Amino acid sequence: MFSVMRSSSVLGVEGKSILVEVDIANGLPQVNIVGLPDPAVRESVERVRAAIKNSGFTFPMDRITVNLAPADMRKEGTAFDLAIAAGILTASDQISGKPFEETILIGELSLNGLLRPVAGVLAMIEQAKRSGILKVLLPQGNAKEAAWIGGMELYALNSLAELRGGGTGEGWDALRYIQQTDSRDSVAGSTTFAQSESFGDYSDVIGQQHAKRALIVAAAGKHNLLFSGPPGTGKTMMIRRLPGILPPLTEAEALEVTKIYSAAGKLSTDAQGLIQTVPFRSPHHTISAGGLIGGGSVPKPGEVTLAHRGVLYLDELPEFSRQVLEVMRQPLEDGIVTIARSKAVFHFPARLMLAVSYNPCPCGYSGHETTEKRCICSDAVISRYRAKLSGPLLDRIDLQLEIPRPTEQQGGTSPISGNTRMDSAHMRQLVLSARERQAHRLASQGLRPDTRLSGASLRRSIKLLPEARDLLENALEALGISMRAYDRILRLSRTIADVEGCDTVEAQHVAEAIQYRRLNG
Repeated sequence: MFSVMRSSSVLGVEGKSILVEVDIANGLPQVNIVGLPDPAVRESVERVRAAIKNSGFTFPMDRITVNLAPADMRKEGTAFDLAIAAGILTASDQISGKPFEETILIGELSLNGLLRPVAGVLAMIEQAKRSGILKVLLPQGNAKEAAWIGGMELYALNSLAELRGGGTGEGWDALRYIQQTDSRDSVAGSTTFAQSESFGDYSDVIGQQHAKRALIVAAAGKHNLLFSGPPGTGKTMMIRRLPGILPPLTEAEALEVTKIYSAAGKLSTDAQGLIQTVPFRSPHHTISAGGLIGGGSVPKPGEVTLAHRGVLYLDELPEFSRQVLEVMRQPLEDGIVTIARSKAVFHFPARLMLAVSYNPCPCGYSGHETTEKRCICSDAVISRYRAKLSGPLLDRIDLQLEIPRPTEQQGGTSPISGNTRMDSAHMRQLVLSARERQAHRLASQGLRPDTRLSGASLRRSIKLLPEARDLLENALEALGISMRAYDRILRLSRTIADVEGCDTVEAQHVAEAIQYRRLNG
């Protein structure tokens, strides 16, 4: 006998339809799984055998062949268990196969027949909906996550034994998961800015008005940011508060980010809806290149992708391996990670803000010495320490600031708010206003709000006053900056003008953008 079930897998962060073909023929009792299965898929034979027996069914004592199509794509994970078991039961006439037509079956089986949740369900459900298959059979533990994709007919199972009623055309209503969650409702409350409470407030930071100004500009234009300075100046404290002034994720962005975390198996079981707070990732400096950008025989998302639409913070940048840092150059430029394997090419989204900080030397006090703290590093040690920071990588960081040690109860007024202690609420409002101006300007050009222009299209889209253009051209010649840095200064100038509420880019905006690049020299 022969049967075909539909299942799904995750390739990168996207769902992929898989056909599970089961053939039962006379011969020595054995089960073969073909179609490039990984060890977890091959081991499903024993899980399925025990689950079928312990659920009151009979496991056929015949020659069973299971093919996972397309056969030239490597399959991994445990999501095929339910489809393989249902295929064997229908091929052996123990249940009817008719109810499973145009249905996706997803789930891992335990030995006693219970269904366990699997990772990546959100991507699988979204792909099924795009392909026109609206009926899904899945574990109860994944039902809440699957319900975030509206318009699907979901049937949640607790055990394989429940197929007995549904497989005969009866009992499906008892399995029905009531679909009440709409993807729009799942991001409700996104305007409350709950992330500002969890990340802290900038009012806690004394002084450092210049750094706060740079943070506003970085958040407004999604620019990469670097802070350098001695220990205790508040570099880490300020960067960790950065997500609190970023706008909330839109509905499309929330679905995109949640799908990534689902595919990576990092979605909390207590999640009540789509991820609505901006991702903030801060990996340890011992991370590998694969951990940072993704990897494995079947690649999984790395920290760069987990920070998509959010912030990736690398604290003490020179402590990271140079080889690890260099793999970030292409993702920072293109907004996507491309990993090639012999059988496939995987693409992971990586549109993020990179924020880094480091001390000027291993001891931390080079150039910032006091009577109590003296630098003990030799020139050779400092040179090796800073050699980790390659020119091409620094060239991709738009704002580069030295953070001085704050004086006692640092005084002065903010150039923006006039307050000594600027708080996150005020900074966030400036960021939102600048983002609205950007979106309106791009919409007038027929572009999406997240469009990132470069090259000639960028230069045509920005209105530079003559004195601003002259200043930029002089900087290009005098400072010897690259054309990439030229475009980044131009984009940064446009963001500064948006923060100031100006329609045109003036000389003062260009001057501020240029001084943010001074560490390049």
